[in-house]
Amino acid sequence: MSTPARRFAIGEEDFLLDGEPTRILSGALHYFRVHPDLWADRIVKAREMGLNTIETYVAWNAHSKRPGRFDTDGGLDLGRFLDTVAEHGMRAIVRPGPYICAEWDNGGLPAWLFQQPGTGIRSSEPTYLKAVEEYYEHLAPILVPRQIDRGGPIIMVQVENEYGAYGKDKAYLKALTELTRRIGITVPLFTVDQPLDDMIDNGSLPELHKTASFGSRVNERLDRLRRHQPTGPLMCAEFWDGWFDSWGGHHHVTDVAEIAKSLDELLARGASVNIYMFHGGTNFGFTNGANDKGTYVPIVTSYDYDAPLDEAGNPTAKYWAMRDVIAKYTSTDETSVGSAERRTALPSPRSQSVRVSTAFDSVAPLWQIADRLGAWSKHEELPTSDSLGHYSGFTLYRTEIERQGSAILQLGEVRDRAQVFVDQRSIGVLARDHRDRALTLPDDAKGTLDLLVEDQGRVDYGPRIGEPKGLIGPATVNGAPVTGWHVLPLNLDDIAPVSDALRARSGKGGDSDSDRDRADIVAVAGPAFARATFDAPAADGDGAGAAITDLFLDTIEWGKGVAWINGFCLGRYWSRGPQRTLYVPAPVLKATDNELIILELHATASAEVCLLAQQELGHTEF
Repeated sequence: MSTPARRFAIGEEDFLLDGEPTRILSGALHYFRVHPDLWADRIVKAREMGLNTIETYVAWNAHSKRPGRFDTDGGLDLGRFLDTVAEHGMRAIVRPGPYICAEWDNGGLPAWLFQQPGTGIRSSEPTYLKAVEEYYEHLAPILVPRQIDRGGPIIMVQVENEYGAYGKDKAYLKALTELTRRIGITVPLFTVDQPLDDMIDNGSLPELHKTASFGSRVNERLDRLRRHQPTGPLMCAEFWDGWFDSWGGHHHVTDVAEIAKSLDELLARGASVNIYMFHGGTNFGFTNGANDKGTYVPIVTSYDYDAPLDEAGNPTAKYWAMRDVIAKYTSTDETSVGSAERRTALPSPRSQSVRVSTAFDSVAPLWQIADRLGAWSKHEELPTSDSLGHYSGFTLYRTEIERQGSAILQLGEVRDRAQVFVDQRSIGVLARDHRDRALTLPDDAKGTLDLLVEDQGRVDYGPRIGEPKGLIGPATVNGAPVTGWHVLPLNLDDIAPVSDALRARSGKGGDSDSDRDRADIVAVAGPAFARATFDAPAADGDGAGAAITDLFLDTIEWGKGVAWINGFCLGRYWSRGPQRTLYVPAPVLKATDNELIILELHATASAEVCLLAQQELGHTEF
């Protein structure tokens, strides 16, 4: 959406819009974590909370899964997202990285970037900078015409991301700044760093406006920021109102009153703000990141973040508390309707109970479907999955062993979790988070050795960014090298081959002999794919044309795996918790004959499948 060109600048004391002081009231909303048909809903709710700006990262690796590719279809249509921001009268802040952290796989950096030996990470190393330049050239036609001085919504663009916590390569920051200007970005540039003296110093340049990231101790941190940014407006460009969750940890919740108090202190100082997150969304597919500060800890599928809008886009108590604080610092002209009107303008929660029950009607062991999901390759020594051009999900390693008596299988490293089988019989699990590298094989272990390896998410923060996944050699049994490997990267981007196989087994794929192979399914014994179908409930009654509602897939009685609905990957589930459900956006659903497929790695407690509307969840979502 094009509007008359305006001028946005950084003044001696304030941000300036057409020469007049203005305050940025922004909320973080990552387009790549929200179904595109729901972007407008989230943006409208940001405006109704009193915000005037939407901030988003750009996830380079989501757009560029292979060298030379830059996808902007569907949920990756950044241009459409920015146009939607503009259509609803909002401005935009864009943070293209190239590194974004964001609890996102590899911090947004493409895994293929590091296949060439010697490639630097977040540095002025030439190979890395050349790839970044190509990335920015892809961004240019999207961002440049959508700047505010060309009638678009973009008012500021970030250079790198909290770089002071990682390095101090000023030549790198200078190269990024020059590149950003060279592709045609004319709006103000800024940096974000944690408010520690060395981080602010290392993470910025004199020509870049410095902002900070924090969620408490507001006055202390603004004072420190002011010492490093003596002129211009103060801004907390990441006001942390919640936190992310990790598998095996607890669900993070922040006190509403404390967050509202800190926001009040921030705005009372005259500072601008970007609320991180306004709406967190979901790590759909295999996009979650991980942390490794001595122990590898993968992040859950939900990115709810305890944000003002929950994962399904519903206002929480934090939403209303923040809205009331913001209203104290904005005029009636800036907020088009009053508090009561705003509340009634937003949709009310459903009052009726919604629960969808079905059951798996078809199960197929992974071993029977694996060959449909890729091509085997032969290797004398263990390859990483990255060396095979496979950058997410699962990789199957296979060899033959001829051992009798007790034996110990030893690996250099497992990244990140390997289920071990002999002749398709489960022997055990080697888990990176437990620092497992060795497993005792049973006395009768002889035959085909399979290791199903899951990449549970690439580290998104710190020195382990960019490391390859899969099995790291050498592999030995009782100290003797194990060689002669066959390796199969499982392509799960397109789940259609699995769907076809399961439909045939269920008698719905045109196989007239399938019934004789079917038995009543009591539970799913993994590793196996399973299928169920269901009709979607309507959000507003059962009549023709009624809207379909969001759902949550209950995974509490399942083990560990991945789920798809109608080919859309909802993400991972794990009985380890704290997450107990998977969010199902309404636009993914059809009125009838929805297809659920899971890859269960261990076992389900039964064949039953349950999907719930949000108010039915109680405390089972986390």
